[in-house]
Amino acid sequence: MKHISFLLFMSLATAQADVRLPSIFSDHAVLKKSAAVPVWGWAEPGEKVEVKLGNASANAVTDQDGKWKLQLDLSKEGPGPFDLMVQGKNERKVSDVLLGEVWVCAGQSNMEMKLIQTRAKDVAAAAKNPLLRHFKVLKNSADASAEDVTGKWFLADAAGARDFTATGYYFGEAVQKALGQPVGLINLSWGGSVPESWTSPDALSRDAEMVARAGDLRIEAHPAGKAPFLNKIPSGLFHGMLSPVLPYAITGAIWYQGESSARPGLSPLYRKSLQTMVKDWRERWQSGDFPFYLCQLPNFQAKSNNPAQTGGWTELREAQTKFLETPNTGMAVLIDVGEAKGLHPLNKKDPGERLARIALAKTYGRDVVYSGPVFESSKVEEGKIRVRFSHADDGLKAMPLPDSYAPKATEPDKIAPLVRNSPESEIEGFAICGTDGKWAWASAKIDGPTDVLVWSPEVPQPVEVRYAWGENPTCNLANASGLPGAPFRTDNFPGLAKPRHSAPETEPEP
Repeated sequence: MKHISFLLFMSLATAQADVRLPSIFSDHAVLKKSAAVPVWGWAEPGEKVEVKLGNASANAVTDQDGKWKLQLDLSKEGPGPFDLMVQGKNERKVSDVLLGEVWVCAGQSNMEMKLIQTRAKDVAAAAKNPLLRHFKVLKNSADASAEDVTGKWFLADAAGARDFTATGYYFGEAVQKALGQPVGLINLSWGGSVPESWTSPDALSRDAEMVARAGDLRIEAHPAGKAPFLNKIPSGLFHGMLSPVLPYAITGAIWYQGESSARPGLSPLYRKSLQTMVKDWRERWQSGDFPFYLCQLPNFQAKSNNPAQTGGWTELREAQTKFLETPNTGMAVLIDVGEAKGLHPLNKKDPGERLARIALAKTYGRDVVYSGPVFESSKVEEGKIRVRFSHADDGLKAMPLPDSYAPKATEPDKIAPLVRNSPESEIEGFAICGTDGKWAWASAKIDGPTDVLVWSPEVPQPVEVRYAWGENPTCNLANASGLPGAPFRTDNFPGLAKPRHSAPETEPEP
């Protein structure tokens, strides 16, 4: 028995001294094709470690804490596949490694939603793209930064694609096909999470509003007599899921989140929350201002006849728009693909492909239309308001509306009426007001390649205009590529919605 115990002890000691890699450096991985790709791991203190891939190699010496780190120049290597060889006192081999583009796919349940959970079950079953791969970081909330995560790389084939983030799958598929290069997706998502969960304590401590917000979240995350909401604990997911994969070389990040942050009166703080998180990520990845592209919240909840309607989702969309002041960011507008009763819309193809358009245009310099019409300016002209848009892309157009948008006598408050104050009206979703601040639905007509004229007999002297402003607006402005117009308002009326300080219900799984 003593002999067996001694052998077991020696076996454990040897295993701990063996050169090791984080789980993200595992078979089928995609590494960024770059001149400085970090590779790190653990070994016995003082042990020399050599890493090779193709013709690239680098050395490091393990520090006193048993950690080593080096950088490989992979800029001159082809796409692969390669074996990543790690040599210390023992040897580790990572097989079938590709070089290409690597994107983080982060957020809450609409990013977490799997391809098999959408309308695209047939797409998952037919998937056959070995150049598109996915690493799902399993859920973990921690009080301090974890050493490693649990996860595996999977190929986009019939067996693996089903569990891809659906939004990420369509994004990655479009980017991979356009570039002809391997694409790896790192899935960092947890339903119901908020930006503060993914942000380091140090970053949250630098701003008084963020300190207060984190304090409120800690209270909400630990309700009396109930299990804690691990997805809402400030910095919990940063420690448990994000920090362990730093500084794995990435191209950029896509983000689908906001539902759990959309609270009336509090949504405007979201811009700062997201800016704080992105700044933190960029500092810790040490890759400069890498691209960060987000999904704007889609339309959701019942239709309303009230032209002055607002709410948490409406205000959060505006906060997301204002976030675009942050360098190297972009936003996919989804105001046309949501579901009135569905917190988790089944259409993830449009979100993913619209994000891909942004990446192809802004990151890779492709000649791709990546945005629908965006408000540029407005002016009053003889009782009407002329609204000018950028990103008109060869002209504005009115998208057809489904018959279900027509008013129903049995449910007059659930369906927004089609505004036909004039036979000339083409565009739905505009509202205007005069100096009294009373909003009225407006008729709207395309007038030239970039302009829309907006008017209403109820407002003979208009001063302000809104478009697609509401939780689930009826709207149909687009450009020639069919990309939807972004919601906006020209007014800055305060107190849009009353704050709700009670904790929201935990978000159901998709």
